[in-house]
Amino acid sequence: MGPGRLAAGLLVNLAASICIVFLNKWLYVRLGFPNLSLTLVHFAATWLGLGLCQALRVFAPKSLRPRQLLPLALSFCGFVVFTNLSLQSNTIGTYQLAKAMTTPAIVAIQSLFYGKTFPLRIKLTLIPITLGVFLNSYYDVKFNFLGMVFATLGVLVTSLYQVWVGAKQHELQVNSMQLLYYQAPMSSAMLLCIVPFFEPVFGEGGIFGPWTLSAVLMVLLSGIIAFMVNLSIYWIIGNTSPVTYNMFGHFKFCITLLGGYLLFKDPLSFNQVLGILCTLFGILAYTHFKLSEQEGSKSKLVQRP
Repeated sequence: MGPGRLAAGLLVNLAASICIVFLNKWLYVRLGFPNLSLTLVHFAATWLGLGLCQALRVFAPKSLRPRQLLPLALSFCGFVVFTNLSLQSNTIGTYQLAKAMTTPAIVAIQSLFYGKTFPLRIKLTLIPITLGVFLNSYYDVKFNFLGMVFATLGVLVTSLYQVWVGAKQHELQVNSMQLLYYQAPMSSAMLLCIVPFFEPVFGEGGIFGPWTLSAVLMVLLSGIIAFMVNLSIYWIIGNTSPVTYNMFGHFKFCITLLGGYLLFKDPLSFNQVLGILCTLFGILAYTHFKLSEQEGSKSKLVQRP
């Protein structure tokens, strides 16, 4: 793996991850595109993209029973829908910071339901993360209650999804691409049944409504970028380490926050800046301790006769 290819992979992920946030926000705010319908476009694009990858022999599908993936497909639906609703209802800053609460939520779920123990120093890093998110939300001028409900549900379902993905990959002995290959069509079918109850399908404001060509192109572009995000995450973790991806995530976090304030003129108070710095400090400390823990377990394995 040459440094050039790695840099290219990281750049694709950086560009795609930041583009998807701003493009989706633009589609919701400026064009009023329906939320669930956009999520459905993303799922369908991911499914088609994975079909293309399979045809190009990028990965080999593994046959899995649909029943085994049902909770995963449901949580995947929930996580994308609530995350998108949070993006639609909140400022980009609040949306990004709320996502940082996924780490404390995962620690809580694994401790309570999976009997996993975490060192005290890991638990302590969750205090600044939580405090920072609270500070930012409390002083957000555009604070809205419904937005916080969506953000909270998004965090809970995302955390469940991430815990289940790890467990299912281990249990079924599949990689994330093989898992997504089965999960995307199932989630698409679920959303297809839900959309007509919550959003218009035809006519003004519906997915098949009278959209302009530029709006249709932006929606299709959003679907392609959503697939690129999914694919590049898998590729980066496969070719580097979760640590590199995490560190890279913090960089994206800062750029996205900055972009939100510049592009959408989101107001920012001094206390919100304090909250953002507080959360960022917690995330960096968490990553640092996690890394040293992984290094420690690696050296123990090496020393064993």
